[in-house]
Amino acid sequence: MFRAREKRRRARRARTFAWYAMRMAAPILAIFAFESEPAPSTIAPTGFFRVESIRAQRGATLPDARRLQLHEGTHTLPAGAHASYVLRGSTGHVRYVTDTEKVALAVHPPLLERPVATRASLIPIRKSDAWWELSQDKRRAILEERSHHIAIGLEYVPAIARRLYHARELGESFDFLTWFEYAPSDAGRFAELLKALRATEEWKYVEREVQVDLTRL
Repeated sequence: MFRAREKRRRARRARTFAWYAMRMAAPILAIFAFESEPAPSTIAPTGFFRVESIRAQRGATLPDARRLQLHEGTHTLPAGAHASYVLRGSTGHVRYVTDTEKVALAVHPPLLERPVATRASLIPIRKSDAWWELSQDKRRAILEERSHHIAIGLEYVPAIARRLYHARELGESFDFLTWFEYAPSDAGRFAELLKALRATEEWKYVEREVQVDLTRL
């Protein structure tokens, strides 16, 4: 009986990390352009979001802004685009995943840009030096084996879709930019997800976190 339970537990872990590994292999470059005073744009009005609030969860906040536009596939603003300031990131290579977990049973990743998902949140995070001084094995142990970061996220799929952008390697002021999309009716579940993640051991290593809540225009 013990062996059967252990086998099921390992299978669940494998499926969890398989979902994490299903992020697109080719990096997706992205730039988040914040506008304090929205100006007329000569580019197609796609990817625009109204900024509902900008709140510091830990550390310094971001400057006020009224609108955000997400540009993917570039790290520079397109011609005609306007921004008071920008945040940049890229979907990097899969991390904290073993070869065995890469080939485990695939779980479909949540879909972005669903018509019903008119709410979004951008959460930039910077972790402490203590986190980066840990070996990758220790970071992985904290991330999933003890904090269950990925498993928690899976509980809210497909209602809460998300994409992780890495920014540390680009010399940005944040290490990660996490993008969430969800329907207004799932706002309560999104709050539950954030509460669960922020209560984990992993979050003890977060020294700066800002939550930007948005509505698609």
